[in-house]
Amino acid sequence: MAKRLSLREFQEDLVRRFAEAQSGDRRALLGVRAGRENWLINLTDSGEILPPPPLAPVPLTYDWYRGLANVRGTLFSVVDFAAFQHGGLTPAGGGARLLLVGVRHGVNCALLVSSALGLRSPDDFQPDTSGGADERPWVQARLRDARDHVWLKLDVPRLLSHRGFLQAGLE
Repeated sequence: MAKRLSLREFQEDLVRRFAEAQSGDRRALLGVRAGRENWLINLTDSGEILPPPPLAPVPLTYDWYRGLANVRGTLFSVVDFAAFQHGGLTPAGGGARLLLVGVRHGVNCALLVSSALGLRSPDDFQPDTSGGADERPWVQARLRDARDHVWLKLDVPRLLSHRGFLQAGLE
């Protein structure tokens, strides 16, 4: 029972901090984990975060296209962000979350991520030049935090318009 209470408190705190960040500092970042990678998303490009509801599979699609989710009567395409990038499939239970990234851009799209890591300040990161250039066009920047962890900054519009992302059907 205590574990549920602490999870609820964490989620309530995250929602509160998310709302404060949206009304205040527009430069705030949301941290998420997809597979083995840490990602940062501008709050202005991120959307609601929620536990994954049941997903309706869509036949003849790549395994990274996990299906459709009904979120309060609206259908969202769900993409497993780690699997899309040739990582393993993300289990839809546990700490996994749906991040509704496309709403602001007119697309009902959600990313399935391993976990939400909370809000971060851009001031907590420095550019990381040790890894070289990333070939994925949706990687806006490579950053390092004070604990020397690498973070990738997601360019949401570039991801949503990428040909490979838009082509979920098997050929």
